[in-house]
Amino acid sequence: MGARLSQDGVGFRVFAPKRERVALVIEGRDKEIPLERDADGWFARFIPELRAGVRYRFRVDGGEAVPDPESRFQPEGPHGPSEVIDPRAFAWTDAAWRGVELRGQVIYELHVGTFTREGTWAAAAKELEELRDAGITLIEMMPIAEFAGRFGWGYDGVDLYAPSHLYGRPDDLRAFVDRAHALGIGVILDVVYNHIGPSGNYLRRFSDEYFTNRYKNDWGEAIDFETSKGARELFAANGAYWVDEYHFDGLRLDATQNIYDASSPHIVREIIDRARNATSRKIVVVAENEPEDAAILRELGCDAMWNDDFHHSARVAATGRREAYYTNTHGTPQELVSAVKWGFLFQGQYYPWQKQCRGGPALDLSPASLVLYLQNHDQVANSAGGARLDRHTTRGRLRALTTLMLLAPGTPMLFQGQEFAASAPFTYFADHEPELAKAVARGRNEFLQQFPTLRDPKIALSAPDDRDAFERCKLDFSERVTHRDMYDLHKDLLRLRREDPVFSAQTNERLHGAVLSSEAFLLRYGDDRLLLVNLGADLDLALVAEPLLAPPRDSSWTVSFSTEDPRYGGTGTPPFERYGQLVVPGHAALVLACKKKEDTP
Repeated sequence: MGARLSQDGVGFRVFAPKRERVALVIEGRDKEIPLERDADGWFARFIPELRAGVRYRFRVDGGEAVPDPESRFQPEGPHGPSEVIDPRAFAWTDAAWRGVELRGQVIYELHVGTFTREGTWAAAAKELEELRDAGITLIEMMPIAEFAGRFGWGYDGVDLYAPSHLYGRPDDLRAFVDRAHALGIGVILDVVYNHIGPSGNYLRRFSDEYFTNRYKNDWGEAIDFETSKGARELFAANGAYWVDEYHFDGLRLDATQNIYDASSPHIVREIIDRARNATSRKIVVVAENEPEDAAILRELGCDAMWNDDFHHSARVAATGRREAYYTNTHGTPQELVSAVKWGFLFQGQYYPWQKQCRGGPALDLSPASLVLYLQNHDQVANSAGGARLDRHTTRGRLRALTTLMLLAPGTPMLFQGQEFAASAPFTYFADHEPELAKAVARGRNEFLQQFPTLRDPKIALSAPDDRDAFERCKLDFSERVTHRDMYDLHKDLLRLRREDPVFSAQTNERLHGAVLSSEAFLLRYGDDRLLLVNLGADLDLALVAEPLLAPPRDSSWTVSFSTEDPRYGGTGTPPFERYGQLVVPGHAALVLACKKKEDTP
């Protein structure tokens, strides 16, 4: 599909089953070139002697000339001409790169437009070595498919094969991935297969068969994967395209609950299978699924899912606030223990917030298959002013919950700047033409009405198309120095996770938990480690009758890590008594290591 470059010219192919004529319009040439129609509604033609760099459009049944829906690049945005790209011209240096496996990964969610001041792939590539040194192993790049406007999150993409011109040219993206691989970092791409954005979407000019009203979609018209050959092919080939031509190490599938397909194989299964077959390297596929349906892993071939339940409980524990979709989690020690040990908190029980059952049986899932996070783009933006979590809780609680997340057996994910407690907010931004911008703003405000505090007239919500608000979301890397305490905490925890065989094992087979008080709990990793998390006041363990606190035979516990280390901004940890009496400071987390008595001073 689209424009296919060869040494002899360029072949063009587009799906328009109900159209009579499709003509190729090449910029700089007066004469249009008609494409030839086959019986299935595909229009195609090979044009000799055309080369990379040629810009073109299609004219359908004599109407306005529009971009190629399978364009590889839109140098002037989604309303401008498409450009023929040579996907094999870039000189890759990653031949030895074997891809990534899920186990052992530390994911870093990154939005190209706000990660650096420049907002480009070239600028972001310069920060990759710093991310590597911090302990990041896998970047999850937010959507980059071409979208309308000067800035946006990327979830309203309209040209699924064209990396956004806002961030650079296609080879700049390739250079970013190539540099990441040279540093030992994988890169997966967040892709949106549940809808097409509203502005710059010309698919209906070619065929209304791309969409269906058989299903209700939260984000726009549902895609017709069941009866439309063109729609199915457009999406089915897309994951393989990014893996093949850009060497991405996998995909993150957005809102899979809105990808509707009753046919077999399911379109998600086909996308993943084709992506895996597009390379000899190993790839990882992560899914977002709001209902937390484990069938995404068992039946459709995904490797991991986001665990929203862990986030919701941890945020309530951090802030004490239980509004909107946080209503049914309480942030209790038992919830956090269960989320770490068993994954989803709702595995088929009734969920009052949605007035229906949520999730399904998932006790058998591997811990690594569930992505744990304290912040992501959605959750940060769904707060007043897009403030980060550290603005809503104490620094001590934040350090303790960070320790829990990074030492849990699940796969951890950080949101850009989280590792150094970035002060930059992350609001919802989307730049559209005036009338659409007003509609988007209304929709955003209506969505946020579920949070009673955000109805306060004193709370000022920035308009999605506010350029200044977008600019405020850009990271300030000088905070790696000024916020050195939090940066060191993350780096040391990631080193501990990587180098300590107990934490790097990512298993829950010998993981046990116990509630110590209304705000404190422990996790015991076999006989080797204890993780104590106290989100309340100082806790004297001598007053707690709990067998999991007992050290193994002929052994004792010693503190090997404390979030109250002054290096992390803490106020110090009380001395450890040789007979096991220990006060766990309030708003703190401690790691205790097992020591044989003869090794203990």
